[in-house]
Amino acid sequence: MQRLVLLRIAIFLSAAPLWADQVKFRNGDIIFQETRSGQAEAIKRATASPYSHVGIIYFEKGKAFVFEATEPVKATALPAFIAHGVGKKYIVKRLKSAATVLTPDIEKKMRAIAMKHKGKHYDWVFGWSDDKIYCSELVWKIYKDGAGIELAQPKRLGDFNLKDPVVEKKLKERYGKKIPYDEPMVSPGQLFESPLLETVASE
Repeated sequence: MQRLVLLRIAIFLSAAPLWADQVKFRNGDIIFQETRSGQAEAIKRATASPYSHVGIIYFEKGKAFVFEATEPVKATALPAFIAHGVGKKYIVKRLKSAATVLTPDIEKKMRAIAMKHKGKHYDWVFGWSDDKIYCSELVWKIYKDGAGIELAQPKRLGDFNLKDPVVEKKLKERYGKKIPYDEPMVSPGQLFESPLLETVASE
């Protein structure tokens, strides 16, 4: 009897983190973090936001993953994703109308859009085509193509702060003298400031 009780306690403790994730997050939640790299610093300066990376949380067989555009686009276990952030800090936001808008059918469609991009190369020049893709573009397109929701209005590359020395250096590395100022872009900071989202968790 005692062994049975101990076994049940062990099962409960091992499952507790999983259950906590399922209570804390839901499919479609958007997770933001600050990362360290030359590109991340340029993104933060160009967009006036501390957030340089973003992904979408979803559950697979009860486990939490983050669908993110790195190299390549992939699904990363939530703890591993969090570990990549500066100080393991993060903020999770949710669509304010998620309870009514993100139905099982819509979530299924969003998952299908995400899987369509899985395995693609990261877009180092931040183009708007689907050939390659970057993190905030991935999140934006999953919501737009999967749920019909534009989380933010894309901006021209030229509308960001491109005069910062760190940004100028990175632009020269990526584009040389042919900077595509009119290329549509969406940044992690724009998604973070979206009035359609609300904060549900932070660490």
